[in-house]
Amino acid sequence: MRLRRAPAGRSGMGRERYRRRMPELIAPTVRLHAAWLRAHDEWGPGRHEDGFGLRSSDEVRSPAGFAVWVTRLADAADPTGPLDDGQVHCTYRWIVEGDQVLGAIALRHELNDYLLRIAGQIGYGIRPSARRRGLATWALGRMLGEARALGLNRVLITCEVDNLASARTIEHHGGELEDVRDTELGPVRRYWIMVQQVSSTAPARSPKRHS
Repeated sequence: MRLRRAPAGRSGMGRERYRRRMPELIAPTVRLHAAWLRAHDEWGPGRHEDGFGLRSSDEVRSPAGFAVWVTRLADAADPTGPLDDGQVHCTYRWIVEGDQVLGAIALRHELNDYLLRIAGQIGYGIRPSARRRGLATWALGRMLGEARALGLNRVLITCEVDNLASARTIEHHGGELEDVRDTELGPVRRYWIMVQQVSSTAPARSPKRHS
């Protein structure tokens, strides 16, 4: 008897394979603690991981410490919630694929002096093994949609002056260079994107194997 193969979209295995191949933006979750640590360790020591909202005082190795950090990230998006000095309300999203954390992106709901001068309103980071796939471009397009939903007319995005890949990502979404400024963290490019004019996003390319 000849066996009939079930369509990929209707079998459990086909659906799982599809989910693994498509990136998603999700809210931070304790469910991905081990996966997040693998991404964190891939970056190595030093100042990095823009978009995660990670502070030097955060203890993220233990399940309890990680849960406290994830809760703080969730609370940061609440426009009625309290803020630490120098902070603004912020929406955090992780870039995931199946059970892997590939990066993160953050949308700050307003600008303060520090953000206006240096960091901008949207920050993102992609783990080294997942770069050159268009993930940052894809995630930025999705986050601009969230900015539009918040009623923002334009957002400021910055990058290091020699980070040409990030500059191309910003310019892909219509970023207009205002200036290049010397800051205490080094020279940065400062771009404005008119949020209400952004109507499309770029898909991420097919994934490569990564740790």
